[in-house]
Amino acid sequence: MTARIYQPARSSMTSGQGNTKGWIVEFPSESPRPVDPLTGWTGQIDMHSQIKMSFATKEAAVDYAQRHGVAYTIEEPHPRRHRPRGYGDNFSSDRRVPWSH
Repeated sequence: MTARIYQPARSSMTSGQGNTKGWIVEFPSESPRPVDPLTGWTGQIDMHSQIKMSFATKEAAVDYAQRHGVAYTIEEPHPRRHRPRGYGDNFSSDRRVPWSH
């Protein structure tokens, strides 16, 4: 069982950075999800895949995995590209794409 340690990305529905500062330890499912033949719903046999722990720092998450003897992989976050723009740029005469309204 290899745990995944990562920093969550921001929600695509917001421009804020809430809940993206911490680190998550997540265990992937090791068995396929069974399908109930009567209802067609998927079930879950592996209870480890339902565990998602959060830590304040990457070092704390790695320390937890090492202390409990869990193999892990670390996924580094991608840097955020910030393009500062103002509201007036929407109405600029040198836009690449003309204003459509």
